[in-house]
Amino acid sequence: MKVIRIYSNKKAESTIHFLGEILDIFYFPIQHIQTDWGTEFFNYSFQYELHEHFIKYRPIKPRSPHLNSKVERTQQTDKSEFWSLMDLSDPDLDLNALVIEWQEFYNKKRPHSSLNGKTPWEKLQSLEHLIPIQPDVTAKFWDSNEVILPRNYTYLSYIKRKNINLVSKPKRK
Repeated sequence: MKVIRIYSNKKAESTIHFLGEILDIFYFPIQHIQTDWGTEFFNYSFQYELHEHFIKYRPIKPRSPHLNSKVERTQQTDKSEFWSLMDLSDPDLDLNALVIEWQEFYNKKRPHSSLNGKTPWEKLQSLEHLIPIQPDVTAKFWDSNEVILPRNYTYLSYIKRKNINLVSKPKRK
């Protein structure tokens, strides 16, 4: 399943808005989010928003795009099957409406060879009985002692070695 939106910037506010879009579209609890180290993802306000929704944050190792292979693969499909059909010079093109239409087609109508000819929606429905409920996800989140990660990963490794807790976990409500 995928969610696609177009933003004019790479700010934390846009990333938080996109997270809201994901949470509105997917009716199952999101347990983890994995991103690269872009400042739009790796900032305190985004991580606090993840904590508000009991979502663990896992940045990939720097200079390791192969760790985001599923994202890279779906972007390749977008490029060949969607973007190649768009005339981006057309001023009347409503890209936001078109990407939502593409997202719906991709998720609910396009068969995927990696899913044995099923759509992502069909695959999700077949696995629905395995999806945990939100209280279980929330409990695992709190049990994991998830912390807000500082941007500087060199410093992060230092504090891990020294076993220093810089930012405490948000308090339960």
